[in-house]
Amino acid sequence: MDQNHEQINSTKNALEPHVLIFPLPFQGPVNCALKLAELLCLSGIQVTFLNTDHIHRPLLQHTQVLARFNSYPNFKFETVPDGVEHEKPVSGDRFMEVMEAVDRVSKPLFREMMVSGKFSSRSERPVTLMIPDGCFSFAVEIAKETSIPVICFDTVSPCCLWTCYLNLPTLIEAGDVPFKGDDLDQLIASVPGTENVMRRRDLASFCRTDDISNDPVIELIVKEARSVPQADGLIINTFEELDSLVLPHMRKLCPNVYPIGPLHSLHKARLMPKTTTPSPEATFTNSVWKEDRTCLLWLDKHAPKSVLYVSIGSLATMSVHQLLEIWYGVVNSGNPFLWVRRPGSITGEYDESMVPSELLARTKEIGCIVDWAPQEDVLGHPAVGGFLTHSGWNSTIESIVEGVPMICWPYFVDQQVNSRFVEEVWKIGVDMKDTCDRLIVEKAVRDVMDVKRDVFAKSADTWKILAEESISETGSSSRSVARLIDDIKAMSNAKK
Repeated sequence: MDQNHEQINSTKNALEPHVLIFPLPFQGPVNCALKLAELLCLSGIQVTFLNTDHIHRPLLQHTQVLARFNSYPNFKFETVPDGVEHEKPVSGDRFMEVMEAVDRVSKPLFREMMVSGKFSSRSERPVTLMIPDGCFSFAVEIAKETSIPVICFDTVSPCCLWTCYLNLPTLIEAGDVPFKGDDLDQLIASVPGTENVMRRRDLASFCRTDDISNDPVIELIVKEARSVPQADGLIINTFEELDSLVLPHMRKLCPNVYPIGPLHSLHKARLMPKTTTPSPEATFTNSVWKEDRTCLLWLDKHAPKSVLYVSIGSLATMSVHQLLEIWYGVVNSGNPFLWVRRPGSITGEYDESMVPSELLARTKEIGCIVDWAPQEDVLGHPAVGGFLTHSGWNSTIESIVEGVPMICWPYFVDQQVNSRFVEEVWKIGVDMKDTCDRLIVEKAVRDVMDVKRDVFAKSADTWKILAEESISETGSSSRSVARLIDDIKAMSNAKK
């Protein structure tokens, strides 16, 4: 009887911490945050996941996320209005529109929730620790105001987080931003750790502004640079070896860093026994777009490492001219290709009548085009030998995990930094930034898929092995997650 009492008390104590996760309302950050939430639920921690209305609607529409999380009695979804009227998830060109709506509508409501409402110390189940996106500097302010421990979760790449976010005030003070003159290949020497790597053209897209005093994105990032080091910790989606160039420097500014990546691999390893192969039905998706799984059957018909996968992710866009140049380059390379073309990703007036007939005919022979794909499954398919990507961080680390070399055509935010690290630091691909020419695209595809295939494959395999080791039982990322869980419990008890 005493033993049963002990077990009941032990379970009760394990559920005492109540963590509020508040992600940036876009596909990538929500996907990562849900995986983190599930890992915390598995450890017995109470989790409330706060989405804004705009991102929550398509999440429920296109996933089984409610049914999946119903198995966790310690998990709950909550939503907060955001004033965004668009029915579908927006593209990157509307990023600031969403962020301004969150600041105007969600921020005051969130503050009320934390200070006197459903998450406050006055509530029946008060939040004991907050995990907001690092971009939500207001959440750190509210956490400090209410004396609630706060650990930021930054889903951008750590190499960009360090170079262009946390060091943006340094770049401005050193006169590196805004740029003086037109030489985009000039090295940036003011950021510790990346002095011999980063050129002007490799800095995040917002660094190319001419007027830093009136740029809303610059203002947002400077606020983040000031607030993240004030948090009690910082969660990042990487592993020690991958970001060894920047992590030692980052820890001088933010001593309590939790590198828990590759998060999607760690999540999969914890949820699925290693001896079983998950069926498509068992695959866990957090996609706010409807996935077309028929493309996996198309891949089944192709030889190992023969197919090029093309996708510019959930936010990036391209013009009709850019579409045609990349399309010609891919087709002219002669490789079979699977291309994801997200609805709304092509700007301007576009329909298929604008595409030359020979391009359409050749595409029918060697290509497959879908609106959206289950990317983790695609990159893990034996037929895929290369990835033409916008270099978003989720896409980049998913590619690294599967040992798939990349052709990088970055769009915005951290993608310029990521593409530089892919080519110059990790040596696992080609960086095509600031160009969109069919001959350059064709050469890059041929290099990755054929001419330099062995060189890229060798380097990619090395990183794949290191990624696997990081999530092993004694790996660096597994240890970071264990420390994170212990710290959440300790900080929650300290709050009480």
